[in-house]
Amino acid sequence: MKITFYGAAQTTTGSMHLVEANGKRILLDCGLYQGHRKEAFEKNRNLPIDPKTIDYVILSHAHIDHSGNLPQLVRQGFRGRVFARSSTVELCDVMLRDSCFLQKRDLEYVNKKRRRDGKTPFEPLYDERDVDALMQLFTPIHMHSPKDLGRGITLEFFNAGHILGSALVQLDISSDHGKHHRILFSGDLGQPDQPILRHFEYPSGADILIIESTYADRFHPSADDVELRLEQYLKYIDRHNAKLLVPAFSVGRTQQIIYYLNKIRERGKFPREVKVYIDSPLSQKATTIYQKHREVYNEEARRMLSEGRNPLEFPGMVFVGTSEESMALNDTPGPMIIIAASGMCEGGRVLHHLKHCAQDEDNIILIVGFQAENTLGRRIVEKREKIKVFGEEIPLKARIEVINALSAHADRAGLIEWLDEVKDNVRSAFAVHGEEDKVNAMVEILNERGIKNVVAPAPGQTYRFE
Repeated sequence: MKITFYGAAQTTTGSMHLVEANGKRILLDCGLYQGHRKEAFEKNRNLPIDPKTIDYVILSHAHIDHSGNLPQLVRQGFRGRVFARSSTVELCDVMLRDSCFLQKRDLEYVNKKRRRDGKTPFEPLYDERDVDALMQLFTPIHMHSPKDLGRGITLEFFNAGHILGSALVQLDISSDHGKHHRILFSGDLGQPDQPILRHFEYPSGADILIIESTYADRFHPSADDVELRLEQYLKYIDRHNAKLLVPAFSVGRTQQIIYYLNKIRERGKFPREVKVYIDSPLSQKATTIYQKHREVYNEEARRMLSEGRNPLEFPGMVFVGTSEESMALNDTPGPMIIIAASGMCEGGRVLHHLKHCAQDEDNIILIVGFQAENTLGRRIVEKREKIKVFGEEIPLKARIEVINALSAHADRAGLIEWLDEVKDNVRSAFAVHGEEDKVNAMVEILNERGIKNVVAPAPGQTYRFE
C-alpha cells in the first residue's frame, strides 16, 4: 500500500491525496489550487494523475479547495464513483455550477487583455456539462454506515464538524497477506462548539493519520467575543452611516454570521436602521440546503427551532438576486452590512463592493476566514496601502478588522483535543493542509504525543506501507 500527496501538501489549497492498495486507486479529495491566477490555472489544468486510472474519489466536504477540480477530473476521463455525504452532494451541485459561472466571467476579463496582447485566450477549466457528468457519478454515503469498496477495502464516514456534510474519512484496508491498515483522514476539522453544527467525532483505531494543519500554530479567540465585536461594528456603522463589508465563504461562514446577527437582534442590540444584504446567489442556495438538513444541528440550534425561531433567518435580512441589484448597493447609502462571496476575495460579487468600500475610511472590511497566500484577501489582512481590483490599483483606506473566532477550522487547542482522542494506535502521521510554518507546528504537536513516524509531505512525495 502507498499514499502519494499531490495537493494541500505544505500549502492550504488543492487538497488531493492518492491511496493505492489491493489494486485500487482511491483519491482523497480533488480540490482547486488557489493563488496567483496564472500559476493556479496551470496547476489546476495539468492534473498530476491520469484520471482514467482512478477507481474512486472520496470527498471530505464541498469547499472548493477540496471539491473544485472534480469536473476537470471527469473532463479528462474519470468514470469511477465519488463517495460523499448526501448534503455534500447537494452543496457540490450548486457550488461547482457557481464555479463554472465565476470562471467564465473572470476569463472574459482576462481574455480581453490576452487578445489585445496577441496571446491565445484561455479556456475555462470545465463547464456545466462536466458538472452534469460528475453529478451522475456521486454515491451518497450515510455516517457510521460502512461501505464495502471491494478487495478488502471499507469506507466509513464520521462527523468532522467543519461545514454541513463535512466528514472524517476512515479507510480499512486488509491485504491477502493478513496485513491490516486503518487510515484516518481529517479533511478539514471544525472548531469545537461552533454555531449550528454538531461537534466533531473521535474515530479510534487508526494506525495512519492524515491531519490538517491550517491553524496548528495559533489559538482562536473565544467565540463569546464574536457577538460583542459584531455588536460594536453595528453601532459604528449606524453612527457613521457606513458599510460593513464581509467577504465570506458562501458555505459555512455566511451561515455562521447570519446566526450571530440573529442572536444580536434577539437581544435587542441590533440598530433598527441597519439592513443586512446577503449578496450571493450561491449563499442563498447553500442556506436553503443548511435549513433542509436540520438533523446535523447542535443542541442550541435545535432549541431555537423548538421555540419557533429559525437560526438562519430574521426580519431585515435580504438575499440579493440579480447583478443589477448587487451593483445598486454601491450607490445606496449606509448603514448596511453586505455579506458577499468569495471568502478570499478572488472572485465574485465582493470585488465590486471592495472597489467602492475600500476607498472610504468610514467603512469597515471584516475578514472572518482564512486567507491563503497570494490572494487579495491576504493582502487586505496585511493592510497594504493599495490593492488591485479588476486590474485597477485603489487605495485601501477602510478600517480592516479580523475575527478569527469565526473560523470553521479547529485551532491548536481544538486540533490537540481531537488528536489526543484518536492517537492511541497511530504509527505514522502526515501533516497536510497548511503553509510551511503551520505544518511544522503540527509536526511538533504530533512528535510531542509520541507518534514515531511524522512527516510534512512535499507535493508528489510517496510513502509505502507493508
